[in-house]
Amino acid sequence: MDFATLAAQLNAGTILPEGIVIITLLVVLVGDLIVGRSSSNWTPYVAVAGLLAAVAALCLQWDNVDTISFLGGFNSDALSLVFRGIIALTAAVTILISVRYVLQTGTALAEFIGILLTATLGGMFLSGADELVMIYISLETLSISSYLLTGYTKRDPRSNEAALKYLLIGASSSAVFLYGLSLLYGLSGGETKLSAIAANLSTVNSGQSLGLVVALVFAIAGIAFKISAVPFHQWTPDVYEGSPTPVVAFLSVGSKAAGFALAIRLLTTAFPALIEQWHFVFTALAILSMVLGNVVALAQTSMKRLLAYSSIAQAGFVMIGLVAGTEAGYSSMIFYLLVYVFMNLGAFACIILFSLRTGTDQISEYSGLYQKDPLLTLALSICLLSLGGIPPLAGFFGKIYLFWAGWQAGLYGLVILALITSVISIYYYIRVVKMMVVKEPQEMSDAVKNYPEVRWNLQGMRPLQVSVVLTLVATTLAGILSNPLFNLANDAVTKTPMLQSALSHVQPVVATAAKIESNSFSSQD
Repeated sequence: MDFATLAAQLNAGTILPEGIVIITLLVVLVGDLIVGRSSSNWTPYVAVAGLLAAVAALCLQWDNVDTISFLGGFNSDALSLVFRGIIALTAAVTILISVRYVLQTGTALAEFIGILLTATLGGMFLSGADELVMIYISLETLSISSYLLTGYTKRDPRSNEAALKYLLIGASSSAVFLYGLSLLYGLSGGETKLSAIAANLSTVNSGQSLGLVVALVFAIAGIAFKISAVPFHQWTPDVYEGSPTPVVAFLSVGSKAAGFALAIRLLTTAFPALIEQWHFVFTALAILSMVLGNVVALAQTSMKRLLAYSSIAQAGFVMIGLVAGTEAGYSSMIFYLLVYVFMNLGAFACIILFSLRTGTDQISEYSGLYQKDPLLTLALSICLLSLGGIPPLAGFFGKIYLFWAGWQAGLYGLVILALITSVISIYYYIRVVKMMVVKEPQEMSDAVKNYPEVRWNLQGMRPLQVSVVLTLVATTLAGILSNPLFNLANDAVTKTPMLQSALSHVQPVVATAAKIESNSFSSQD
């Protein structure tokens, strides 16, 4: 094979965004080695610039036709471009909100950014991985970096405990997921590419076998851990409460988006013959996640634990789009995750700001906050109300789109349950808003009474202020001006051959089922 043919098959230009992130990572690490601790003055801005450049590179690849690269191991289709963009944007905002927090803990900022960029790389590669080995290596890059970030404030016993729990449960789920992949490899006759696996499995008992069902169950278990779906959610509340808050912000959006990207690609490509089975499993996961997440959140006293259970419930809502399995279902998932970036990261930015000034994240301590910090109160209120689905904010349109897609697909019970649990969620979000806004001056909490003067000139505070304002504006405007995001989500589905192929297989199945049903009725007559 000559060099020109090899270069054409590698098609390395598709990973230009990841290449930019790798160069940024090297600049941050080498710069820190040369300059020392004073590098914290510029490394965050270099990292954010690199991530935004990666997002720009992703935008330039939108109309690419030749998307397969690395001998079929990576697919830079429209679906992967959107998910990679979500993860890169999440990392950029996370760096902005973490500068002051990390400096205040006394740990090295450049190393934190380095590990976060590595996790971002893992998530971006996972979003486009089209081959078993690449899927697993990308997943482990994301996971191991996440374990390190969780225990980054090593002087804090809660952070150490959270990292240990996350590592033990994560290693178990990783082993289960790997066993599922190894079964897929064996059943397909030694194939690692997802499309080749699907082609070979279709000849094995018409694609139905006990081994394949076991592989599906194990693969779903690994994915469910990543997206914090019940009953694979046990790590979430403890890890969210004990981890550094910027890390929690990244895990709640970036890691979850990568998990959903993996779910769509792996299930629609490798398991087309078991579509009814994995739809059933994800229906059960969605029901459990929505009910448990929203009900248990009602009893929480810590803001971080509240958002942990909220995150579990949000995963349940997003799974409605996956279970629907239609064009509207997939595009509604993408739209919701796009707006979820801003409203969830905005809430975490506000929690970080409050904890930096008061040293607490207890909900009761937010009483009367509007009298001391109107900007923080407004931003946190808008983000929480958007998460609850209050119109005309971004979260409302995201939920409407998801529920509408589910209703069109005939998931009436699931959508009604989602509406009921969504109403429950509004209660615990509004409780926090009410505490901040409605409390009388004499009912102000001790933390707010001793609230320090708002000073934005401290090192790392300006990026935090920018991120709070940015997420506030984006959450508001993404609701009022949601049409461009709707179009982006729809285009991502229509321009992805993998999804179009999966949808074309689904339609005949539905039509055949309807035909059989009508024939059975006519025979009864």
